[in-house]
Amino acid sequence: MSIRGKPTVPVFKLGLGLFLLVYFSVLLSGNASANQITTRSLTLQTGPAPNFDGASKAGGVVDHFFQFTLPAVGTPNVGSIQFLYCTTAVGTCTTPNGLSTTSATYGSESGATGFSLVNTTNGAPYITRTASSVAPGTAVAYQLIGVTNPDNTNCYAAINFAKENCSFFVRISTFASTTATGSPIDTGVVTASTAQQITLTGIMPESLIFCTGGTVLSTSGVPDCSTATTGAVNFDRLFSPTDTSLATTQMAASTNAGSGYSIIYNGATLTSGSNTITAMNPATTSTHGVSQFGLNLVANTTPTIGANLTPASNGSNYKGEAVAPYATVDNFKFADGSIVADSANGGTPGGTDAQIFTISYIVNVPGSQPAGTYTSTLTYICTATF
Repeated sequence: MSIRGKPTVPVFKLGLGLFLLVYFSVLLSGNASANQITTRSLTLQTGPAPNFDGASKAGGVVDHFFQFTLPAVGTPNVGSIQFLYCTTAVGTCTTPNGLSTTSATYGSESGATGFSLVNTTNGAPYITRTASSVAPGTAVAYQLIGVTNPDNTNCYAAINFAKENCSFFVRISTFASTTATGSPIDTGVVTASTAQQITLTGIMPESLIFCTGGTVLSTSGVPDCSTATTGAVNFDRLFSPTDTSLATTQMAASTNAGSGYSIIYNGATLTSGSNTITAMNPATTSTHGVSQFGLNLVANTTPTIGANLTPASNGSNYKGEAVAPYATVDNFKFADGSIVADSANGGTPGGTDAQIFTISYIVNVPGSQPAGTYTSTLTYICTATF
């Protein structure tokens, strides 16, 4: 009896096993009915005006840009494509906290086109068109503008809300219907993540950079006050009633002052003991055999000396200019306390990037000019108004 009774148990187990195997095959067959969408991605893009939220900002209003390839096989008619936002890649779909798709608008599209957006159900927007076939391996791209990112509370408790790095998933499905209903043709999942924004803070203080010297050079095309040479400058030749003695110095200035800068100079004319050379005031031209000492800030032809401002002013980021009469070619003047330059090119004083001024000095003397070493110490003062 006991020996004959044993076969009945395996028979029962085998039958149950066959039943389970057949049932499992049916389940697998049902899951495999949709093809896998390939080469799929979701790019978070900086949000639309006027907010321009950072793309991965938790709770930010940004653009979601989907790219993928469909279908894997066949040429099915596609009438709608759904983007289902979930906290997980599989299983029951829970809409991420804080996500909002109902205010989104439809942006760019490529590949299979002619769609419009239906966003009445939060977290389940879809695009729709009159169904038409899609060739195998078609690469497509679709943009949803103005999606509100999840707020990250699915990943962190409210007490840790500052932790803004949180993944979410979008299940993509294509349908023959125009309403994203029925059995999907192709499916695939993409994932994205919000991320804590990096906030960098720096301070630009009120700034005035000003220097004078025999020369001032540029470094990488930018006037550089660290290159200014000594201010002890000699004239190029001995004073003579038959020739004009020449010298130049340079200065550079920049400021972010809202009302710009002005530059004046202080000092006396050339003096040797009790002997002087006459200051050119009012401005006039160079004349041999006459006592004259003057300056200007432009390139001259008679005599040939000086250079124009560099970089040249453009009325925007370069606003420096020589002012009258120091801006008049071949006219020279010397008057203690005069304004020689400012940053009002274009008519409105304002901030300016660095520029180099070249100051030209001339000396003429009569034949009776007493011998001696003549000197003048000049101080240039740049005042910025903020």
